[in-house]
Amino acid sequence: MSGAPDTGPHPETGSGPNSGQDSLPKPWPRHGAREGANYRIFRSRWDDLENPRTGQRMERVVLETPDWVNVIALTRDTREIVIVRQHRFGSGGPTIEIPGGMIDAGEDPLLAAQRELREETGYVADTWTSLGSVAPNPAFLDNVCYHFLAENAVLDEAQELDAGEDILVATLTAADAVAAIQSGEISHALVITAMSRALDLRLPNVDIRRVDGRERP
Repeated sequence: MSGAPDTGPHPETGSGPNSGQDSLPKPWPRHGAREGANYRIFRSRWDDLENPRTGQRMERVVLETPDWVNVIALTRDTREIVIVRQHRFGSGGPTIEIPGGMIDAGEDPLLAAQRELREETGYVADTWTSLGSVAPNPAFLDNVCYHFLAENAVLDEAQELDAGEDILVATLTAADAVAAIQSGEISHALVITAMSRALDLRLPNVDIRRVDGRERP
């Protein structure tokens, strides 16, 4: 009704990531923590947290996990993407991924990326560019995954696989990689976030102008 007081909630309508700073959620005070089980690739920790909205105390689990890294490696002669195919225990089947793995304690992310590319595929590259990092799942993981672009990659040595690895190496054109993501053949979330930093992954039926309202050639 015209002239009626407006007392309902209002979502923030600012245009930038820092819009509406006054309405950001408050941090949850931590009153303590206890160690949980250690599963080698991660360790559980139970935090005693206080909900700032209600004052209620509750435990929430955090998985303390090493940081990860993965690499989009482009071959020197054809600029195809080096991929790895391997069986994944969680999904119970084969996946198409890019080289990557855990960063060792104290290891520089770039050095870890170079090591993982060499160990998993035998490729080495002479030009490296950081593609930033992402939080794999901030709901309960405390780590980040660093993405790198490696150019002029050449097959230089044999794989150095761990006892728990069985990896096949191949290459894909950029167009084939995009098609594999769009079809769901490549479904690993961290592979897709890395690819999104270098490739246009829009589905064929998505017009970007419908998303951001801007005209493009």
